[in-house]
Amino acid sequence: MPTEFISIASANTQLVLDVKIGARPRILYWGSVLKTAEAEELKLLHQRQWVHGGAGVDIHSSLSNELGAGKAGASGFLAHRNGLDWAAVFKVVAVEQTSEGRVRIKCEDQNLKLKVDYDLSIDPFSDVLEASTEITNCSDRELELDWCASICMPLDQRLDRIVGFTGRWAFEFSQEDVELFRGSYVRENKNGRTSHDNFPGLLVKSKFTGEEQGIAAGFHLGWSGNNRVRADKNADQCSFVQMGEMFFPGEMKLAANECYKTPVLYAAWSENGLNGVSQQFHKHVRNSVLDGRIRDRVRPVHYNTWEAVYFDHSEEKLMTLAQKASEIGVERFVLDDGWFGSRRSDKSGLGDWDVSLDVYERGLQPLADKVRNLGMEFGIWFEPEMVNPDSDLYRKHPDWVLEAPGVEQVPFRDQYVLNLTIPEVSDYLFDKMSHTVDALNVAYVKWDMNRELHHPGSAGRGSVHEQTKAVYALMRRLRDAHPQLEIESCASGGGRTDYGVLRHTDRIWTSDSNDALDRQRIQKGASYFFPLDIMGAHIGPKHCHITGRVFSIEYRAATAIFGHMGLELNLLSEEVDELEVIKKAIEIYKSHRELLHAGELHRVESPDYLNVINVVAPDQSEALMSCAKLDSYATSLPERVRFAGLKPEMKYRVQLIWPGGEISRTGPSIVERADLMGKGSVFSGEALMKHGLQLPETFPDMCLIFKVKSE
Repeated sequence: MPTEFISIASANTQLVLDVKIGARPRILYWGSVLKTAEAEELKLLHQRQWVHGGAGVDIHSSLSNELGAGKAGASGFLAHRNGLDWAAVFKVVAVEQTSEGRVRIKCEDQNLKLKVDYDLSIDPFSDVLEASTEITNCSDRELELDWCASICMPLDQRLDRIVGFTGRWAFEFSQEDVELFRGSYVRENKNGRTSHDNFPGLLVKSKFTGEEQGIAAGFHLGWSGNNRVRADKNADQCSFVQMGEMFFPGEMKLAANECYKTPVLYAAWSENGLNGVSQQFHKHVRNSVLDGRIRDRVRPVHYNTWEAVYFDHSEEKLMTLAQKASEIGVERFVLDDGWFGSRRSDKSGLGDWDVSLDVYERGLQPLADKVRNLGMEFGIWFEPEMVNPDSDLYRKHPDWVLEAPGVEQVPFRDQYVLNLTIPEVSDYLFDKMSHTVDALNVAYVKWDMNRELHHPGSAGRGSVHEQTKAVYALMRRLRDAHPQLEIESCASGGGRTDYGVLRHTDRIWTSDSNDALDRQRIQKGASYFFPLDIMGAHIGPKHCHITGRVFSIEYRAATAIFGHMGLELNLLSEEVDELEVIKKAIEIYKSHRELLHAGELHRVESPDYLNVINVVAPDQSEALMSCAKLDSYATSLPERVRFAGLKPEMKYRVQLIWPGGEISRTGPSIVERADLMGKGSVFSGEALMKHGLQLPETFPDMCLIFKVKSE
């Protein structure tokens, strides 16, 4: 390939760039690997003409679409020096290809004295593209950076629909499907965390794309702070996706020789529908984003104390809960909020990270020892980034919080945000947390963040960027000091779920809602970007305190099996028969978690009243399908469901392994005819995928789990 062009590729995905020295770099192609096409052909086929009413030449795109080039549409780079030096043009000065799948493109704007390095790589295992941009100010005059996208990614013109992700507290990862229109689709988040309502991810597809077929692309910004997500379709039919960090006014200023590097943009291309995009993301999370310390560990069954005791702690009650939990198969016992300081409600005590001797006269050591003697790991809850005004810490250090000078704090859960960019604050938190982990031999930390950052000022300036980096640094410091420690990222549920925080944590708490019906939708939405093994999914109480709805233990348990399973209910008030159902569900999870957490996930095309998830072993020898009814349906019988990901020629034995007992409203159904609750029946993969299995008529709010095993 001539030096004017560069190609990086994996086995399935290729990126071709025009990187002529002295010219602006641009992407010519991103998609499936080209077997015979040459870069010169692509460039010629790319040729566009000037049009009346426009510039006298066609202005091609670049990796940043800088203002100085005159390209129509949104620029990926906005900066100035006191209102001057704003018309940037980045031209290639060198190209360094360090491997078949990685390249660094070095650019300069000699007029504005800027250096720009673009890092692009395609992971050979997952096929996911990573892209980031680094800006260096080579002038002795300060540069104010208003916006810097990780990259301006051109879209295939066949991709004409956007799936965005929104929601609220206790209902995250809701999808919005809109047509890509001429104009701008923009989501902005200034909450200081990933947020519940503006997740930094997009899916782009064609009108013919489904879960299993058609072209699609996915994009995600790996950053836990403020962000902007946009997709623009210009009048010239060029469309771009941009994602990057959103700054407060004057937040990002670069002195002489200082640099700024964007968060990583993760992108996946698929010709096998949205499932193909998700499967690439899942592989990438497991093998490249997570740090690998726990890659070979099983995901233990949790018991979290929150919805069992809330703030009503007592050593005796928690000891009894631990005993009950161990009897039904729990492997990790996590003590939630309320164990420290004056923390008898959410109005006081945050920041005072010493065991409350008013509640635990003997300290927490007896409880931790009891948990371990029962064969379980001991975990504990922290919310280190926050402080209650009613706390010893705040009374001693009111200057340790983020604030905008002269502006009244926004009330939010009776707490303020600690300024982690102050070294003494991070040191204090590390010392308190590390001491607790050491003293109690803590194996797991649930790291919570229960408020947004409304006035995130430090020394008068916006500081979400530095605060986010400081949070990462504290997580990394704690984990480095305790290499076996696992950390869960929680922010009132799914408020901080992204690949940036997952580089420093091991699990996400997907939502505060344990309502099984809502959880089916939430977990499906999260599955577009996150694999099941890191998605915390708990069996909640029969009566959900958030929604007020009531569901059977069978429905709640089945929902929790398809994730990182846990429990969050008062085991002391559960009926004996319900405890037996939970115990059986835990046994099913344990016997199938290797499949669930290493298999390939397929969301199966189904009507709105069903949520069908099929997880297939890497060798396609077995699969587990969850088929959850979300609502009633207008027809007299439900339709057939088609399995996905199986080998057409292979024979599979199909059994219904959940729930037990009679499930059909009339009989005989296929359950009886095919003996699905007994020995099962054998079908070809082709029959299961192309014809499908007739579902039995059941009541709403029921989840059936089918096991498929090759003969």
